[in-house]
Amino acid sequence: MNLECIQNNKIKTILQFSIPSIIAMVLTSLITVADGFFIGNYVGKEGLAAVNLGLPIVYLFLAVGLMVSVGGIAMAGITLGSGDIKKCNSVFNQTMCTAMVATILLSIIMWLCLDPMLHVLNADGKVVGFFKDYYGIMLVELPIMVINASYGMFIRGEGKPQYFMQVNILNVFLNIFLDYMFVRWFHFGVKGVATASLLSALVTLCCILYFFIKKSSIYKFHGFSFSGKVLRSTLLNGSSEFVGEMSLSISMFAYNFVILKNIGVDGVTAFTIVGYIAYIFSMIIVGFGQGASPLISFSYGAKDHFLAANLRRITNFMVLIVGTVVLLLVSIGSGWYSSLFVKNEVVEQMVRSGIIIFAVSFLFSGINTITSFYFTSIGKAKESAVISSARGLVILLICIFTLPPLLGITGVWLVAPVTELFTLLLSLFFIGRERKNQMYKLEQRACL
Repeated sequence: MNLECIQNNKIKTILQFSIPSIIAMVLTSLITVADGFFIGNYVGKEGLAAVNLGLPIVYLFLAVGLMVSVGGIAMAGITLGSGDIKKCNSVFNQTMCTAMVATILLSIIMWLCLDPMLHVLNADGKVVGFFKDYYGIMLVELPIMVINASYGMFIRGEGKPQYFMQVNILNVFLNIFLDYMFVRWFHFGVKGVATASLLSALVTLCCILYFFIKKSSIYKFHGFSFSGKVLRSTLLNGSSEFVGEMSLSISMFAYNFVILKNIGVDGVTAFTIVGYIAYIFSMIIVGFGQGASPLISFSYGAKDHFLAANLRRITNFMVLIVGTVVLLLVSIGSGWYSSLFVKNEVVEQMVRSGIIIFAVSFLFSGINTITSFYFTSIGKAKESAVISSARGLVILLICIFTLPPLLGITGVWLVAPVTELFTLLLSLFFIGRERKNQMYKLEQRACL
């Protein structure tokens, strides 16, 4: 990674780092969509609803994993930019050990919480059975998924995003193939889908470990002395990502509670189907964020703060274009998409009427996400945490508990665009304040 090269080729460098990450993230999201396709077509709408009811568990794992890995890669990127390779490598090893221990403990805790969660949601019938079948296996798979994603961030930080993209391509095709075999031919239902995810994650882990054992040039496995200071800095730098994903976990639980209460299982199923598009889009944006973050951290660590800000502006413009394109595609293909997962007229009508309203949020959510990534990358966790908590918890929960009860299913679709619009105002405020701070520091140095 070279500062002059980044400065002279900002757009090209962002794309070089982001495109492999975007492909990897989209491929990862396609696994979820493929799972939904097989569950919806071969199990039924109750199966889709059951999987969606457990999404707070998935987001909880992502919250812990991202807090550790994003915080760790930010620290590693800054130390790499300053030339301290030894410390950079120690951060890598401690980060991965922390992620492993944390997610295994979380699996044990969540195993004990499955029944209480179903009780609070007041779920019953087939949904309960499908929920336990699916997440009983996924609680083994989710720690492996988080560890794979964490390793992937360090592979990208080393400047080898293509390798992780290739591994993800293998993961996707293997997962879809196993979905087809276990569900279509062996009729294992939701257990088959979960088992396919587990086996694919294990194969992916083997490929990633091979990279760090044989191909890595910076990050190497070795013994390290645990540092409480590194752990605190890691968790602090990754706190905004934790807040963001934890907020998603809480808000998804609230979504399911409100939709079940006011609309029923059909509403949860429709929300799940619309959520697949939102998930793919969010993975594209996260891919941009993960691609730009090492560049921003490196530039900031090398004391070129204005280059870091410029990288953020360019990335924000890119995600705005992507959001506009996705909104147009959704508007054109809403009728076809509504019948892809289930053959139920009530659910299909809900999806057709709501997906375009929901997709308006894509115009704002990308900018909010990249801005949060930016503040994390430059070590300003407080601003990032405020943005993440606003869009993922505070504003979102207010909208969830007011709009659906007042407007029914239309209120469900309006929650996302209203939340992202108000969060955008907050993001612009923090960006403006950061710009003023940088200008003030520049003027002070000029006076000296």
